[in-house]
Amino acid sequence: MNNVRLNITLPSAVNDDINRYAQELNEKKSHIIASALDMYFDYLDLRVAEKRLDEDDVVRIPFDDFFKELESDV
Repeated sequence: MNNVRLNITLPSAVNDDINRYAQELNEKKSHIIASALDMYFDYLDLRVAEKRLDEDDVVRIPFDDFFKELESDV
């Protein structure tokens, strides 16, 4: 994975939390932040999926039909 250097501004309380966890867990702050963002993106994926389910123009495929279609592609 390629790394990208970012310059961001955070509330001091968040920075204090990151520093505290990094020190307690003996991990780099960048690892703490990347892990937190990964978890948050999982949460956002769930929110997007729920939003899409609520949309009226979504084509829904019955569960059994979905797997039958997958099996026929193999």
